[in-house]
Amino acid sequence: MNKLILSIALITFSVISAIAQIPPVFNQQDSLRIRKSKLSQLYISPKRIVWTSDPSGRKVKNANSLLNTGVGQADLNKGDFLMLANRGVETEQGLIIDFGREIQGGIEIVTTISNSSPAGRIRIRLGESVSETMSEVGIDGATNDHAIRDFIVTIPRLGRTVVGESGFRFVQINLVDPNSRIQIKEVNAVMSYRDIPYKGSFTCSDDRLNEIWMTGAYTVHMNMQNYLWDGIKRDRLVWVGDMHPEVMTINSVFGYNEVVPKSLDFVRDGTPLPKWMNNISSYSLWWILIQRDWYYYQGNLEYLKKQEDYLVNLLGQLTRNVDENGVEQMESERFLDWPSSENTQAIHAGLQSLMLMGFKAGEQLCNALGNKETEKLCQEYVAKLKQHVPEMADSKQAAALLAISGLVSPSKANREILSQDGVHKMSTFYGYYMLIARAMASDYQGAIDNIREYWGGMLDLGATTFWEDFDIDWMENAARIDELVPEGKIDVHKTYGGYCYKQFRHSFCHGWASGPTAWLTTYVLGVNVLEPGCKTIRISPHLGDLQWVKGSFPTPYGELYIEHHKTANGDVKTTYDKPKGIKVIIEKE
Repeated sequence: MNKLILSIALITFSVISAIAQIPPVFNQQDSLRIRKSKLSQLYISPKRIVWTSDPSGRKVKNANSLLNTGVGQADLNKGDFLMLANRGVETEQGLIIDFGREIQGGIEIVTTISNSSPAGRIRIRLGESVSETMSEVGIDGATNDHAIRDFIVTIPRLGRTVVGESGFRFVQINLVDPNSRIQIKEVNAVMSYRDIPYKGSFTCSDDRLNEIWMTGAYTVHMNMQNYLWDGIKRDRLVWVGDMHPEVMTINSVFGYNEVVPKSLDFVRDGTPLPKWMNNISSYSLWWILIQRDWYYYQGNLEYLKKQEDYLVNLLGQLTRNVDENGVEQMESERFLDWPSSENTQAIHAGLQSLMLMGFKAGEQLCNALGNKETEKLCQEYVAKLKQHVPEMADSKQAAALLAISGLVSPSKANREILSQDGVHKMSTFYGYYMLIARAMASDYQGAIDNIREYWGGMLDLGATTFWEDFDIDWMENAARIDELVPEGKIDVHKTYGGYCYKQFRHSFCHGWASGPTAWLTTYVLGVNVLEPGCKTIRISPHLGDLQWVKGSFPTPYGELYIEHHKTANGDVKTTYDKPKGIKVIIEKE
């Protein structure tokens, strides 16, 4: 019997080792302590030297040697490598390096044989802007909050050191100790990411929209770490409400990825009822909406069944937050997004809309689950909530949700609020829903123009990922974030931001800002999922002033390829290539 048990144990461990690629020196009990990451690494050499502390080249020598493609290995060769030297009592000789685009990860430093042992101490400041690399923690919002991005490290005489974990594009490296000297062979960025294909694509006759689509996709990709984060410098957390635009971008670009259900379950398991997810009542509503959209795009009924108990109890809890007149009475914290957080009427309008949207989604999910009792309950509260129609409160956030929920006609919301004042009063998070509401009002051109100006404005300032917040007024007399701030220009990162994201604390890679990627796929490329699992898709393109658009869309059955071209008389000619297993319906523009 003992031999049989041992044999079974060895077979079981062999299977675990094969699946998890655990070296066989670990035993069965060791395997229970091991957590495997789905993340890969890329090593990126610098693209340019932005600045050195000594333009004469006497104390900062051979900076351009860092631009050579690195190999990550120290050796015994001497050469013309970067040399930093502090003379006498002086400190902080150094330089700023640009890696070309924002990444999530750390820094690899390779030293040479020409150093003392140890080589010495250097200060590293990672930055999402050039100016952030020149900041001091605790001043102008600079922080080591969710990631240590400003620190001192001792590096060896001859070896490789990997340090840091943050979101950054730029790094400043300074020699710390007086009367010291250090030689560095390589400084490379170490990007941590999911090595997954971009199955969805979008290109059109406007390169600006193409860049915006891809920037939104990349912004979310960087936040797809072991869990789906909000930001890669600050807010490296799972905020379930903020996840909705990210999940819609994942649906449009990557298709199924385990980071979504893993993150949804993480929040669910950490929020026993009657608690609200992330301590924000509306975020529990967003969890329901994400579950509905994830089910429609991915069609995984088995996963949905695992949510049933929590979903049914959450819907029951929500009924206790609606009064006899159908007015939402959601508990604290009452929140839509930060720019609307001081407009209590707008928050009420948004919560009334989200409650209605949540019960509609609950009805669809319970129908799929065959839970007729809760489906009927949702229908009852949908009817009840429709009895109360709040004012739009001069808020684009409120107007968008009221239109999407059906409480206010999209044409009214667009005419009176959404189309007014250009891109003023937009926000990076709720901008997605503003675009959807404008599309529902058939104002596709207005939405396309908003995307070009608002999200394009961040690109004009040097962004390679989309920001936590943005105000179009910041464009006036602004310096780009990828340069030293010229005299007389405004430092956007140091100057602007509010609430929890003031100045350098402001995140410049925030997944909730990716909405245009999902919107362009849905409304311009025209992909509308009508049946769970993408079994039926309606292609309904709206090109506006574009001459052509083409792209791909990931379904559980494979990629759907679509092309639209305007003919000489202005009609749109559509061609597509679909995978087996799905039905496609063409709707003319």
